[in-house]
Amino acid sequence: MIVQPRYLKKGDKIAIVAPAGAVDPALIDGACARLHKWGFVAQVGFTAKGNCGRFSASDEDRLLDLQLAMDDPAVSAILCARGGYGCMRIVDKLDFTKFAQSPKWLIGFSDVTALHASFHQHGYASLHGVMAKAISSNSKSATALRDLLKGKRVECAVEASPLNRLGEVHAPVFGGNLSLLYALRGTPYDVDMRGKILFIEDLSERLYHIDRMMNNLRLGGVLKDLAGLVVGCFSDIPEDPTLVSAEKVIREAVAEYDYPVLFGVPVGHEGYNCPIMEGAEYKLSVTKEGGSWSLYLPAKDNKRK
Repeated sequence: MIVQPRYLKKGDKIAIVAPAGAVDPALIDGACARLHKWGFVAQVGFTAKGNCGRFSASDEDRLLDLQLAMDDPAVSAILCARGGYGCMRIVDKLDFTKFAQSPKWLIGFSDVTALHASFHQHGYASLHGVMAKAISSNSKSATALRDLLKGKRVECAVEASPLNRLGEVHAPVFGGNLSLLYALRGTPYDVDMRGKILFIEDLSERLYHIDRMMNNLRLGGVLKDLAGLVVGCFSDIPEDPTLVSAEKVIREAVAEYDYPVLFGVPVGHEGYNCPIMEGAEYKLSVTKEGGSWSLYLPAKDNKRK
């Protein structure tokens, strides 16, 4: 059973922390200003503007800043400043004891996939969505994230693709960055995907790396028992004379199964990044005309649209 934190209202506090890479401090200031315009209160963690080589701060400090936000009953959501690399170095140290008394939304994507996996394994929904840079620029992705935080339905429709596989399913969803999902295989944060809709995206991976990761999921039985597959943006992928595209590599890996597969969903590092509630039930519909992807909100929350 997945616990969904409450949706946000005016005056709620959002803590900004940097559990992975360093980010331009100006983007933190911009995100704070935007959160204020949305009616929220921004609380800037001590790692948010930090810089420690590849990371925002030491492992110990990144863990502490995130833990303080998780434990604070006055915080309603935690916004990760950026991805990059670093979450896997601290994910096993998180303590959910106090968090359980006041669950809150974790927001982020890319490297933050590791944290989403931990939250999911502990039974909490989280938000796969944009971070400081996109919020600072008031992008369409940021507006959609704001709407989802407030409990409004965020729907997504995409054009038809010859790689799609038709069908319709209602099922819980989990996913994120393919490289991180692959890296978590065999760890306590390897989410059981049986009966779930998997969504994936990635950045700057060679095609044969994507092929290897997808075949790892295939050989491990992960792809066999999915309820559906949603393929987001695979951007900045180097060309490979032996493999055509990331999309065709992925389609080949799931060719033997019969669940619906939807390509071209705007999730990832390029363009519109549609927010997704990890662990919630979604409706995935793929037809000859295209596909749609929408969150099923509880009846009591549908009134808040």
